[in-house]
This record gives sequence, structure tokens and C-alpha cells, in this order.
Amino acid sequence: MSHYVSEVQKLLPKVNQILHIQLNTIDDEESRIEYKSRIADVTDTSIVVEIPLNEKTGKLKKLYVGDELSTFFLSQGGVKHYFTTSVTGFKEDVIRLVELRKPELEAITQVQRRSFLRVLAELEIAVKISDQIQFIGVTDDVGGGGISFICDGHIPLGLNANISCWVLVPYKNGSIEHIPFTGEIVRIKKLESGKQLAMIRFIEIADRERQKLIRFCFERQMDFRKR
Repeated sequence: MSHYVSEVQKLLPKVNQILHIQLNTIDDEESRIEYKSRIADVTDTSIVVEIPLNEKTGKLKKLYVGDELSTFFLSQGGVKHYFTTSVTGFKEDVIRLVELRKPELEAITQVQRRSFLRVLAELEIAVKISDQIQFIGVTDDVGGGGISFICDGHIPLGLNANISCWVLVPYKNGSIEHIPFTGEIVRIKKLESGKQLAMIRFIEIADRERQKLIRFCFERQMDFRKR
């Protein structure tokens, strides 16, 4: 039994190992950036790491509770072990530390799996920035971790602003769902048409609502594959 336990422990990341981190975000550019972080502690429920660093720019990455991360660490033999996790909190020590959800052993694999599928889709979305500013836009793509939409260029969108939304999601069986969520604007892009593209990271979305979106994404992906 002790031999089995020791073999199992080898699969878990350890203190002082380097964790390689990518954000699961609707922003393509951001999702491709790799950060590195030293593991400071491993508890029964958490992996505690230092603030991740972008080695190319030398800048630290600010994380928020709920951020979804794709990560890997190297075993002694140089094998990459991947797992998906999320930020659960922060600790103040000599330096600020980030608490990540500790993965189940069976969730650690040697194959990278990005957390959420994203698909191109033009869906109606209602957006509320404030009591005075509410409008209807059209999604550009949809995923389990966020959404992007296109709206008129004159609408005052603010980077990092929180917004309340619902999106109209149709399914193959003819049913339609109104899926509500709150999100944060992580990127704004001006389009040649004069409109603007806003990329949104989910802040609050009920699990059952997220599953409805993921179901739509799988249906849409199957459609694309049949073409």
C-alpha cells in the first residue's frame, strides 16, 4: 500500500516545482500566453503558487478568484503532466500567493485539454452596463468560459467593467433558452465597420446555465464537422 501511495504522490506537483500556466479565456491572444509560477505549498485542497510571471515581458499576471487555468508541470523524467484548475483565493505571506484548486489524481493527464470549447455563433445578446445603458448585440463566438459580442461603436464600453447579460440560445430540437450571466470586459477591439467587438469573461454563471451553453457549443461543433 505504501508503495502505491508513493507512486501516486509522484503524479502530484510538489513544492518548488515550476507550474506552467495559461488562462482559459475568450481572448485568443491572452489564452496563448504562457506564465510560470513556483509552487510554494501543497495542502489537502489547494496548490499554492507565487504570482505567475510572463518571462517574455517580465510582467506579473494579476489573477482573480474564479479564473480558469490550463497548467502543466514536468516530472523528474521530463514528462509533461497537465491539469485544469481555477483560482480559489489568495494568501498574504512574505509575498502574495495564489491558491489554486487541487486536481483529482485522475484529472492529471499527459494530454493537454483546454477547459472550454468555443464556437463561432451569431446569437442575440442583451447587455446591461448600467440603468441608463442597455442594448442588444450579436455574439461573435460562444464558449463555456466566456463570450464575445459585436455592438455599435458609440456605446461606451469600459475595459474591466462588469456587465449583466442574457443570451438567446437555440437548440437543434427547436427549444430556446435565455441564459443569464454577469461578466467582465477583458478586451475591446474596434472594427473596420465602425462597430466594436467586446470579449467577456464570465464572472457569475450558474453551473446549469454554463452546461446549457456547452451543450450548444457541442451541437454547433458537430454541425461544422458535417460540412
